[in-house]
Amino acid sequence: MGDDVGQTAFTRAHRQEYRRKVALSLDVFETMLSQSSFEFDKPMTGMEIECNLVDADYQPAMTNADVLASIADPAYQTELGAYNIEFNVPPRPLPGRSGFELEAEVRASLNAAESKANLDGSHIVMVGILPTLMPEHLSGDWMSEVRRYQALNDSIFTARGEDIVIDIDGPERLTLQSATIAPESACTSMQLHLQVSPADFAQYWNAAQVLAGPQLALGANSPYFFGHQLWAETRIELFAQATDTRPDELKTQGVRPRVWFGERWITSIFDLFEENVRYFPSLLPELSDEDPVAELAAGRTPRLSELRLHNGTIYRWNRPVYDVVDGRPHLRVENRVLPAGPTVVDMLANSAFYYGLLRALSDEDRPVWTQLSFAAAEHNFVTAARHGMDAQLYWPGHGHVTPDELVLRRLLPMAHEGLRKWGVAAEVRDRFLGVIEGRAMTRRNGSTWQVATVRALQESGLARPQALAEMLRLYCERMHSNEPVHVWDEPA
Repeated sequence: MGDDVGQTAFTRAHRQEYRRKVALSLDVFETMLSQSSFEFDKPMTGMEIECNLVDADYQPAMTNADVLASIADPAYQTELGAYNIEFNVPPRPLPGRSGFELEAEVRASLNAAESKANLDGSHIVMVGILPTLMPEHLSGDWMSEVRRYQALNDSIFTARGEDIVIDIDGPERLTLQSATIAPESACTSMQLHLQVSPADFAQYWNAAQVLAGPQLALGANSPYFFGHQLWAETRIELFAQATDTRPDELKTQGVRPRVWFGERWITSIFDLFEENVRYFPSLLPELSDEDPVAELAAGRTPRLSELRLHNGTIYRWNRPVYDVVDGRPHLRVENRVLPAGPTVVDMLANSAFYYGLLRALSDEDRPVWTQLSFAAAEHNFVTAARHGMDAQLYWPGHGHVTPDELVLRRLLPMAHEGLRKWGVAAEVRDRFLGVIEGRAMTRRNGSTWQVATVRALQESGLARPQALAEMLRLYCERMHSNEPVHVWDEPA
């Protein structure tokens, strides 16, 4: 969720001082990149899973405060919506059989959290957008009681000066206006972190951008919003529109959006932080007491609080992260592309596919991003979000291909090799990448299963709202089985 803030209103003097400290922090960060010792000896990975809460009828349950009190585990935190929670999985190294240990730990933790949630009459659901969420659910007390969220809402609407327009096409186009950022709360994702060295950051970020399209096509799990069938991964477009600080005039002028794929390949992590400072005004100008210049001069590691907070309000799909742990600075690539769910094994398969390909693509003598325009990578990303398994993706040497063909012919062997280079055990590679292979061969992901199931339920006589609720009930049954989504059956 990000750190909370101490206030929700900021003066002009606050904003001026914050801008000065962000610029100062950027200068210090540049110095650190050339002089400081960053922690990157082990390939540490991390994961965050955003979840939804539903009641016994599979409708959104605005109970996260009660559920979190019952769970009583600092790994679980609030998210924007009162029907959202977030599970932060502790970082760990990639090599060996750690993938199996991670699967067992995540399942055990989520099952324990589910049991605690049941005491409040709630259930936890891992899905990109809760299918039963409707406009009336976001008209009352939908927001978590955290100052950061109210401040973010107020800042976005101050910048816009008008209501947000949500307009998403697809099989059943949806158009509406919102006076709050409530639609953003519908977007629940899985975030993957990889700790890297300053020297290697650019190639890993570039590789992650290349992979965004194939990742989404394989992992799409958000076909419904407010009862409408929209994109295979509607979450991508909904998140972009729900947090857009630009009225139409600024869009026409070419002002960058806060939810951003980017516009160029990079040569250093500094490129991304410098763009963030140059292009984006502050949304949460919270000031710290730290003097980063003095901290660095004293031989200590600056936290760069203002720069980090600013970076946290620019929603790149692959975001650079600077953090300090035990007095040592480190850098991470945060991959924000994938939705949550459908199962733990599906999410770990997605992560194994990502980490393996990230390593394989980064190690190539002639990296794929030198053969692919940035615009083509972005087009793959949007096309995959819109069409999922039916997308046509461009890949150098293959031309335009479907995701299943690209995965089976090209990407899956590379992912195996990349994980082997990370030192991941063969049986771990085989289990998780076997799920990816099965998904590609059946051309079935969470999105295709949801759409096919709702269609079958409607054909059996259920109206759309009832079909969505019944589909979600069936989804939850299968989610707890931990059987990968490509083997899930559908109503006869």
